[in-house]
Amino acid sequence: MAISLRKANWGLKFFAWRYIPLIGFCAPKIVRMDSTTLEVTMPHSWRTKNHLGSIYFGALAIGADLAGAFLVFTKAKARGVNANFAFKDVQGSFLKRPEAKVHFTSHDGDVIDQMIDESLASGERINRPVSVVVTCPSLHGDEPMATFTLTLSVKAKPAKK
Repeated sequence: MAISLRKANWGLKFFAWRYIPLIGFCAPKIVRMDSTTLEVTMPHSWRTKNHLGSIYFGALAIGADLAGAFLVFTKAKARGVNANFAFKDVQGSFLKRPEAKVHFTSHDGDVIDQMIDESLASGERINRPVSVVVTCPSLHGDEPMATFTLTLSVKAKPAKK
């Protein structure tokens, strides 16, 4: 999966503009993407913070959504596969108030590959948990501010030619 960060960020902006404008409103940016890992940042701004000065719960959910699922979009496109995906549920633990730019990181690219493969082979929808860790490196290094476990649901089929 060789895609530049610039191209991935343009894809994210287009996706947000076309399908989910609220994502674009929060101004996320992909800063790391490879076959196993996706890392998205979100600024600490008037658009994303709450009345206490920390990143708002809704903005954290948007970042976790992106980190947990944008690899499905990218991997499916690279493989010439149509993949429909959604989240069935979400569990979050809020550990500390993130009061600066946040990073959302998922290392579940291999799980996503397996889900796409399994769905293509069976023709069925596949559900698996993916995890996302939220950090605030400028204030707390690698210490988690929040963790999310999202049940990702993927149904893949070969693209029509």
